[in-house]
Amino acid sequence: MPEMPVMNEMPPEALEQVAAYFQVLAEPTRLRILNLLRGGEKNVGELALECGYTAANVSRHLSLMTKHGLVSREGRGTSVYYRLTDESVDALCDLVCGNIARRLERDASARAAFKVPR
Repeated sequence: MPEMPVMNEMPPEALEQVAAYFQVLAEPTRLRILNLLRGGEKNVGELALECGYTAANVSRHLSLMTKHGLVSREGRGTSVYYRLTDESVDALCDLVCGNIARRLERDASARAAFKVPR
């Protein structure tokens, strides 16, 4: 298996692609859709129903995520099904969510320490 480049060895053009990838992940609607796809493949209608957005909105987000390689699509009859294709998305989202949860827990503990008993 070839060794993967580390960030400080990447040319500016590659860093621009990394930034674009993170921009795709920086939208709460897309994160919600990705989270739903963690449970398995779904079509646009199923995703729209489960997350409460219009099918057109979900489709627009899926198109962008497909372009950046986070999801793939497969047509079956009159429906198109989407699935996660980048396994690192799961690991990255879990890592970031875990970090944020720990930070919120520390912040809540710190606030509780300064509360005056009534």
